[in-house]
Amino acid sequence: MAIDAIEASSPPCQSPSNFSSFNQLRHFYVAVDRLHFKMETLIDLLGVAGRRPCLPIVVCCNSRDELDALCSAVSDLPYISLSCLPSICQFSDQAEAERGLFLEKFREATMKWSQHVAVETGDGHEIDKEEQKSCMIVVTDACLPLLASGESPMSARVLINYELPTKKETYMRRLTSCLAADGIVINMVVGGEVVTLKSLEESSGLIIAEMPINISEIL
Repeated sequence: MAIDAIEASSPPCQSPSNFSSFNQLRHFYVAVDRLHFKMETLIDLLGVAGRRPCLPIVVCCNSRDELDALCSAVSDLPYISLSCLPSICQFSDQAEAERGLFLEKFREATMKWSQHVAVETGDGHEIDKEEQKSCMIVVTDACLPLLASGESPMSARVLINYELPTKKETYMRRLTSCLAADGIVINMVVGGEVVTLKSLEESSGLIIAEMPINISEIL
């Protein structure tokens, strides 16, 4: 991990009306030595973050193949309720309806997270064992909520960019469509992607911090 470790203090200055609610977002990166260690690193990360009861997590991939591999690798984790939402290859009514159901299910999970936080503070109801699982949805950019068309954001607590987007616009779209205002972003970076990460920082006005060894500090 060799990038300056400074916690993000503010989101980009573009379109304040769209991004002003993300002032509390924190951006971090995890450097992975080699590509074949990337999945193992994600599993280790989920072994900590995913055990936080009811935590809503979005994982973004750039391709259908990577999404399929990721879902296969994490599907047996007992502490995570997993949904996978691939790119829609055929824009049929059925595919769109299925996409809508996945997104709505995840939004319901974010409400459970809020209820769990209320329980922790002594103001709420008991949550059963099944609801204690973290809820994770894996998506490609093609299936993110379309905010311009009136769709609601997913409002997750954690966004993991398993594959780093190369364009500032894609990075920002993931933020606005996936995260709650107090959420955190974890970018997984392999080798030469350090250059891409620095480019995103510079073009977006972000500072992306090295993730603390003790991830519970940021959760």
